[in-house]
Amino acid sequence: MEIFQTIWTAISTPNELLLKFFIFPLSFIDATVNMLLFTTILNINCTKKFKVIYIIMWGIIGYIIRNFIPDPYGVFLNSVVGLALVKFILKTSWLKALLAGFISISLSIIFELFMLRLYLVAFNIPYELVMTAPFYRFLMISSIYLCVYILYIIIRYFKFHINLESMSKKNKILFFITTALGMLAIGSQIYIMAFYSDKMPIGITILSMLSLSAYFVISIYSLFNTNKLDTTSRSLEEAQLYNKTLTILHDSMRGFKHDFHNIVQGIGGYIDRNDMEGLNRYYKQLLQDCNRTNNLTALSPNVINNPAIYNVMATNYYRADENGIQINLQVLMDLNEIEQHMKIYEFTRILGILMDNAIEASIECEEKIINVLFRKEASRHRIIMLIENTYLNKDIDTEKIYEKSYSTKSKKTNSGIGLWEVRQILKRNNNLNLFTTKDDTLFKQQFEIYY
Repeated sequence: MEIFQTIWTAISTPNELLLKFFIFPLSFIDATVNMLLFTTILNINCTKKFKVIYIIMWGIIGYIIRNFIPDPYGVFLNSVVGLALVKFILKTSWLKALLAGFISISLSIIFELFMLRLYLVAFNIPYELVMTAPFYRFLMISSIYLCVYILYIIIRYFKFHINLESMSKKNKILFFITTALGMLAIGSQIYIMAFYSDKMPIGITILSMLSLSAYFVISIYSLFNTNKLDTTSRSLEEAQLYNKTLTILHDSMRGFKHDFHNIVQGIGGYIDRNDMEGLNRYYKQLLQDCNRTNNLTALSPNVINNPAIYNVMATNYYRADENGIQINLQVLMDLNEIEQHMKIYEFTRILGILMDNAIEASIECEEKIINVLFRKEASRHRIIMLIENTYLNKDIDTEKIYEKSYSTKSKKTNSGIGLWEVRQILKRNNNLNLFTTKDDTLFKQQFEIYY
């Protein structure tokens, strides 16, 4: 009995050395449950290898910061290091890393406020004993992690997540500001709880806990609704573009059906006179109209199955069509794969700039043609986007066009910064290449994504 009494005394009374020993394994549990939660909410996808690396590094570094660096410096350093680890190990955006920290810290504070008061009342012991006795501290922290894990199970069951990639730049900035202010408010609450929790009336503590809970729930709800509104708006825009495609396709098919008899009669006239040269010209003109209809069929969300790419292609197609430019489109891959190897925002910027340049160049030509091809070369581990267009200026310098402010277009309508921006994106990504070539007929831009 004396042995058990000795052990109980050791773990139920203040013992700094034993406390640090007890808390060390909990640091890895903390890293695990919080990572499961925020990766689910923020839809962060990464390999198990990087998740394990994150858990090990954050478990060790977080333990050292919490136990050897005094507050409030430890709190600040803990937030900064946590954000950096999410950004560089889990390979997320800065906004996602910031939101991950916000989620982890918010829930930790909410559950700690609740559990702290619960154990103070349940065991009828002072605040210092809960925070310094290994048994009580271990029990309280384990309860917090259990609450976080249960919340993770609930969120995974209801498949709740926020898709930041589909948000506009404006909404991302608003998210960033809201999250930063939220973390500042929660940081203040951490300071208050750490130094004054034992002196504050229980009513104030409960009110603080409820306020933080309400703030967290409303923030997440707002993020979810804003994201849903963005997605709905993009879907509506996509539907409007596709509806326009169907309308043009329908009109083309009606016109073709109406004129079918005349088309056959025209072919018969050339055959009766044995005019093969005239029939050849007639066939080429007919084929051009058929290709236009075929391209409209390809301009479908089912073929161009990435919403961002579809919007860019549809918008440029209609612009080209209004200017009498024929676009020949081939999609030989699942375009959603592009997001796995580069930011879709950067890809659509490049696509938009190259399509804009192709339209501007071909519009000056007598034969107005743009060829667009998307294909995947699995054997060479790359994705290719090829854009070819007819052009008038055969003396164009394929190196100088990437210089800032250089443009072959009118200075009144163009800043000459488009291709310079493309080059900046290439410099930021070591798996991207753009090859510019030309021949007597076509100006060619071959964009490559390696994986």
